[in-house]
Amino acid sequence: MRRAFFIFGGYTQTEKIIKLDGVDQLSFIGFNDSNLKPIEERFNSNLVVRGENIFIQGVNEEIELIEKIIKEMIYVLNSTGKLNQNDVYTIIDLTLQGKEIVNGNEVDNIILYSKKDVIKAKTPNQISYWKSVQQNDICFAIGPAGTGKTFLAVAFAVAAFKKNLVRKIILARPAVEAGESLGFLPGDFKEKIDPYLRPLYDALEEMIPTEQLKNYLEKNLIEIVPLAFMRGRTLNNAYVILDEAQNATGMQMKMFLTRLGPNSKAIITGDITQIDLPTYSQSGLVQVKEILKNVDGVGFVYFDKFDVVRHKLVKDIIEAYEKHNSK
Repeated sequence: MRRAFFIFGGYTQTEKIIKLDGVDQLSFIGFNDSNLKPIEERFNSNLVVRGENIFIQGVNEEIELIEKIIKEMIYVLNSTGKLNQNDVYTIIDLTLQGKEIVNGNEVDNIILYSKKDVIKAKTPNQISYWKSVQQNDICFAIGPAGTGKTFLAVAFAVAAFKKNLVRKIILARPAVEAGESLGFLPGDFKEKIDPYLRPLYDALEEMIPTEQLKNYLEKNLIEIVPLAFMRGRTLNNAYVILDEAQNATGMQMKMFLTRLGPNSKAIITGDITQIDLPTYSQSGLVQVKEILKNVDGVGFVYFDKFDVVRHKLVKDIIEAYEKHNSK
């Protein structure tokens, strides 16, 4: 990188050159320079691309910020294979907030650049989860609440969808009652079932702009459905997630796993300490641990209280229950 100084209008202007070595320039710049326009909108500095160099001309403080943004853009492109205008807006917002998006040691753990932040595997078990999902077509994530099982699963799916590795995302949950009956809830069937599916909507809303998510849902590119609605379907070119799988029966689990078609992946998440099934029904998640443990292409990842990423008290609550149950 080369820097030059000159005076313009009473301010010290800086020119800096950033080399785009090893970068797909067309993907980096975007169609009609679309990926550079957010930078030009937010800053007064001038950007000119010549060959493999970006020339930035402006005041020193802006130059430093723009340099950080460009480095983050390169990280996004190299780690995800794609860069679009929404990514650039997110990178700019995070940089202006003083948040470090990546460092050199964590690039491989980045899963998705969301609306407000970068989503990455943080704990050793979360990193193992990410690797297992990359290596297997079916992955089971089993562990207590708050360990990121569902949130990361949705991030894996959205990342694959954005890279055009799959054509659609399907998220399913068993509609099992935990202390109250569906029949006593107000509204029609959709209104009764929505509370069970709300955590999946919440995760998606963290990762996809509101209007874009609405469009995907309307076109059924993203589906959120009760597990029972999966029967009879064959899911091709899809990323399929079964959440709260401890509340699926053995037959439901088999039904779900046999829906998978060509070029599809499945993630099954659950917590076997929170089974809400009637006492006469055995959890399909408990069964499948033994049935599929030696099948190639099927991975199992287990989380514990040290992976909790929610409120700091969640880990203490899990620990207190473990001590109580051990007595």
